[in-house]
Amino acid sequence: MLPDPVRASLERTLDAPVRRAVPVGGGMISCAARVHVGAERVFVKWNAAAPPGIFESEADGLHRLRRAGALRVPAVLVVGDPSPVPHIALEWIESSHPQDAQAFAWRFGESLAALHALPGPGRFGLDRDNFLGALPQPNPWHRSWVAFYREARLLPLVARARRQGLLPAARELRLRRVVERLETTLEGFEPAPSLLHGDLWSGNFLPAGQEPVVIDPAVYWGAREMEIAFIELFGGFPDGFLDAYRAALPLDPGYSRRRPVHQLYPLLVHLCHFGEAYGPDVDRACAVAAG
Repeated sequence: MLPDPVRASLERTLDAPVRRAVPVGGGMISCAARVHVGAERVFVKWNAAAPPGIFESEADGLHRLRRAGALRVPAVLVVGDPSPVPHIALEWIESSHPQDAQAFAWRFGESLAALHALPGPGRFGLDRDNFLGALPQPNPWHRSWVAFYREARLLPLVARARRQGLLPAARELRLRRVVERLETTLEGFEPAPSLLHGDLWSGNFLPAGQEPVVIDPAVYWGAREMEIAFIELFGGFPDGFLDAYRAALPLDPGYSRRRPVHQLYPLLVHLCHFGEAYGPDVDRACAVAAG
């Protein structure tokens, strides 16, 4: 099942023979396997049709989170991008249920707060573009969060959704109203840039006993409310996680009012990824965000 270019890349880089490959979950847009290379096990993803640079971008995000030191991430072992079959190999981390679920949730929430509390560059964006899922994620630097969110998040996806035929006239009008009123909706909200995982949903973390591990980042420096709004949108996190986060790093007043605006970005991503199934969610978020 392991493509020959991937096998050759693993054996060359890790200097050991591939003995076995076992399909596993964890590759939402790619194939994934636990691969036994010599005496070691590694997690490997590959996708022959992947956009150029997607696995190199993932490796970069993992390196940034690893250097930050607030959350555990798997070590990057191999990046084959570009390659005839683009791929990435990571440290294999065995998932195991925590013995103390409450302590795990508390540790996870505090660790995310520690990530968000790290001193930033004083502006929003990143020194490179990357991906959220398979979609390009532009990260031009902006001093203003409102400008960054409008120019680098909402408008590119509105344009993409229009090209994909996913914007009926009424939906596009609602989105335009949200974008036009963004300065007013977010008036007084002047967050410090925080390093965000960027794609933190229930499928992108795993428990290694009592230690939370995060994977598949889409990192950038942004408003930390984006991360929390994303988490609350899709759910699936342990009870007490958000309580621990808020205790360590309280959210700014007015968060609940701003949440629908910040949930529009992940909803538009899902609309462009998965189609009209997410159209009603976009419409509802627009209606709430527009007041």
